[in-house]
Amino acid sequence: MISNLSSNVILAKARAMYGRRLTMENYKDLLACRNVSEVAAYLKTRTVYKKALVGIDENSVHRGQLEAKLKQKLFEDYASLCRYEITVGEHFARYLIKRSEIEQILHSLLTLHTETPGDFTLPMYITRHTQLNLAALNQIENFDDLLKALNKTPYRKILEGFRPVAGIPLNYTGIENALYTYLYNDVFDVIKKHTRFETAKQLREIFTTYIDLTNYARIVRLKVSYNASPDFIRSSLLPFGHVEKKLFSDMMAANSAEEITEIMEKTLVGKHYLKIKHSYVDEIPNFAKYSISRHDMRYSTHPSVVLMSYIFLMQAELTDIITIIEGIRYKLPPDEIVKLLIIYNYKERGD
Repeated sequence: MISNLSSNVILAKARAMYGRRLTMENYKDLLACRNVSEVAAYLKTRTVYKKALVGIDENSVHRGQLEAKLKQKLFEDYASLCRYEITVGEHFARYLIKRSEIEQILHSLLTLHTETPGDFTLPMYITRHTQLNLAALNQIENFDDLLKALNKTPYRKILEGFRPVAGIPLNYTGIENALYTYLYNDVFDVIKKHTRFETAKQLREIFTTYIDLTNYARIVRLKVSYNASPDFIRSSLLPFGHVEKKLFSDMMAANSAEEITEIMEKTLVGKHYLKIKHSYVDEIPNFAKYSISRHDMRYSTHPSVVLMSYIFLMQAELTDIITIIEGIRYKLPPDEIVKLLIIYNYKERGD
């Protein structure tokens, strides 16, 4: 087991690193930027991200390159904390790598249906540790190319069952669900095998709450926006969490978002987290994960929990930064970009 000294070190170090997060003033300054170059220059000179951005030319930096540099900082932070957390650090590093690999695969799938390839770039940490053939993924022209690029990885077997059929749209939602099911199977296996008691309980709470609310959001979106059948919706849900299958079935049979929400509010997770003010239902899972992680960062005494809480909090910050960059690129006014942010909108941020 991890020593008391190491426990104290990781708790203090993670909280000190979290203390250097972006402030609301930083957010306002970023929202006032006029282009990606100004965002890059601000992050490089005025925030904790300056070390990660050393050497970049903010006047010519590509959005994908900037995002990769920012994510690289997150992985470096994780690696520095793992030196003190020997219990599950290495195992959750695998989770972060697989999560990035899945994002890359999904991005590659989307590029098959667009005229331009986009600008997804993986951070250096991932390129050094990934099992993906990144060069092959960047050159795919069809689904068979994608499968070939995924040879000798577990992802090929997952995607083989989704080969497109002429005249039928690619089941992107099914692929996304299958990939994330694979990811969370691994996560819960790590928690079961390598953590115990309150540590395991707190880690499970973060993931199961997020998954329960993700399933709820998917039901609302697929039922209300796309009028999907109950069978299709059921196949699109992650097979984890605490919400009973019967309640999900009741939600699928509901006639409106309001009726679905009334059913979800009968659950413990629904009672607590559906009160969070939001603009879009898909924001709720991220708000909840941020809320739990923020609480655990401050009060948990378990190194593994604080380690993952730090990662989730910084992922939320990165998501906000990327959202601001995208909003600026598409010339959205600041008050519209604000509505899409996780941390800026969190009602009880208490900074």
